[in-house]
Amino acid sequence: MREQTEVKKQYLFSDRDLRKLIVPLFIEQFLAIFVGLADSIMVASVGETAVSAVSLIDTIMVLLINIFTALATGGAIVAGQALGRKHQDDSCEAAEQTLLFAAAFSVIIMVLVYAGKWLILHVVFGKIEPEVMTNCNLYLMIVTASIPFLAVYNTGAAMYRAMGDSRTPMLMSLVMNGINLIGNAILLYGLGRGVEGAAIPTLLSRVFAGIWMLFLIRNPQKIIHVRTILGIRLKWPILKKILHIGIPYSMENSMFQLGKILVLSLVSGFGTASIAANAVCNSVCGFAILGGMSMGYALSSVSAQCVGSGDYEQVRYYTRKLMRYSYGGVILMNIIIVTVLPFIIGIYGLSPETGEMAREIIVYHAVLAVLIWPLSFTLPNTLRAANDVGYCMWVSIISMWIFRIGFSFVLGKYMGMGVFGVWVSMTIDWAVRGVFFVIRYRGKTWEMKKV
Repeated sequence: MREQTEVKKQYLFSDRDLRKLIVPLFIEQFLAIFVGLADSIMVASVGETAVSAVSLIDTIMVLLINIFTALATGGAIVAGQALGRKHQDDSCEAAEQTLLFAAAFSVIIMVLVYAGKWLILHVVFGKIEPEVMTNCNLYLMIVTASIPFLAVYNTGAAMYRAMGDSRTPMLMSLVMNGINLIGNAILLYGLGRGVEGAAIPTLLSRVFAGIWMLFLIRNPQKIIHVRTILGIRLKWPILKKILHIGIPYSMENSMFQLGKILVLSLVSGFGTASIAANAVCNSVCGFAILGGMSMGYALSSVSAQCVGSGDYEQVRYYTRKLMRYSYGGVILMNIIIVTVLPFIIGIYGLSPETGEMAREIIVYHAVLAVLIWPLSFTLPNTLRAANDVGYCMWVSIISMWIFRIGFSFVLGKYMGMGVFGVWVSMTIDWAVRGVFFVIRYRGKTWEMKKV
């Protein structure tokens, strides 16, 4: 018994440490998804064409957000590994290089989105109704300006999580989403504005969060902090380590979202009812995987420090523990969703056809999320934290193109299953990913990866 106690004392993270990391992460993710759900409900008051337009543009925005989140995660993993080695200066340099690259790259992306607006609206989205197209154009023009600020916020939030402080990003998320929600209520309900009533608060909240994060990340009291803003200079050896992890993860995420966009062009061809049902399901099903998403962020932070210390036994210990938490969270959220589903469908004010489509998809998604999702999306965060990003990238990209995209056309279009077939294809993709990630994790190859 005494020996077991001594072993436990050697663990990098106590149960209390994990609670301090996980609970704010869960609240932060809940807030983000809740505001997204509230957004779609508020926009629904304008009409189904507005819901469809916001959903289409948000898919593009999620693609870009995930790119910067992946790059920030790469920087956070490098910083976390440095903390595991007790090298604080290296962790601060990782934060500075990540911030520099994210800021510069995000401005380039913003310019490219504005320049490629016609391509996005007319080629990527395909043939959509004129009113939906008008709303898409307006929403895109406004929210695109928020990209650099969101990139800065994501970078800072990732660094705070890397040092085990998820409370600060949670509080920032609370304020940011509060601004968004209150702004929507004023502009949509109070002033009766259209999609711009949803777009303007989104822009303002992200601008506020980005500027606020620049001040917080300078705090020298934090283990990981940025020592200067204007004085940051490129240090290629550090940036190379960050990009070694960030680029494959970014490509994985961007290909994943690109696949969703391509599939969305297919859904657009099924009509406005299918677009609206798909939008509602995307909002609601975000809650279904909330527990797994939170555990994924926690697992990345915890595993990175364990990898930095060279203790892979602890990596596996915390992976098993957080995977159990992930499954528990996913099961709980899906029970709640299915229980209150009639109420959720009702508050959207959807047509009977759209409501029935949404109900079938959400129930199906709940069953498959409980069975597969954590293995497909929580587990690979351990592999990425150990620098095994190339394997995760190729498995995700190949599975996505063959099963998510390919089967969407086979089931949705050619077999006549419509938007439901698209969601079935998505879960087939989950299953394939899960099998490959479990096989990789059970082996030893990923433990040999070094940056």
